[in-house]
Amino acid sequence: MPINDLVAAQNTAGAPLVRTEPIQERSAARIDALLDAAAEVVDEIGFDRLTTAMVAERAGASIGTVYRYFPDRIVLLQALRDRALLRYRHSVVAAIHAESPEHWWNAVECAIDAFVAMFRTEPGFRIIRFTDAERSGLPGEEEPEQAASFASQFASILSEEYGLPAGEDLAFRLEIVVEIMDGLINRAFLDDPMGDARYIDEARVVAREYLERRYDPKS
Repeated sequence: MPINDLVAAQNTAGAPLVRTEPIQERSAARIDALLDAAAEVVDEIGFDRLTTAMVAERAGASIGTVYRYFPDRIVLLQALRDRALLRYRHSVVAAIHAESPEHWWNAVECAIDAFVAMFRTEPGFRIIRFTDAERSGLPGEEEPEQAASFASQFASILSEEYGLPAGEDLAFRLEIVVEIMDGLINRAFLDDPMGDARYIDEARVVAREYLERRYDPKS
């Protein structure tokens, strides 16, 4: 799987979340503004208390404008989640291209670094849990069709680019790493907007030791 396909996969996986199609440039800018407003509200009060009226007020838009693109708050939150995940994937691809990692662990580190950066820079990201989003959208929401998870897609990259053995085992082990990162890095940002370095550093150590038990650290 080419590295750039990590972004293409997320683009393909996203369901049509907005009512108005095709999305023109002006409409796309308006949608981004509404999602920016939603992200700010989510960071302040959490996703469970967000309402479309709050988003309209924060964005300086009418409630009708919100409903033009998002029929309800769930669709709005799903769109916010999908945008955050797409931006995360973009940042992983950009980091790998910039760093040109020679070792599979360095590629994994690029993904971890990007994950930490999203917590620091992407409004709403720390509230909408990464593993919940990758599994089934928002907590309690089931999606009828699941795209390949980030873990399985990243496994394809590690297999094709770095020679790790392809198959379900690698994808499963990367899924475990996603769970580790999600738990420890969420904890790192619980009280510190820049992240508690102790949890971030320990997350790297745990993830690396876990993967190197199965895959040759020198490969």
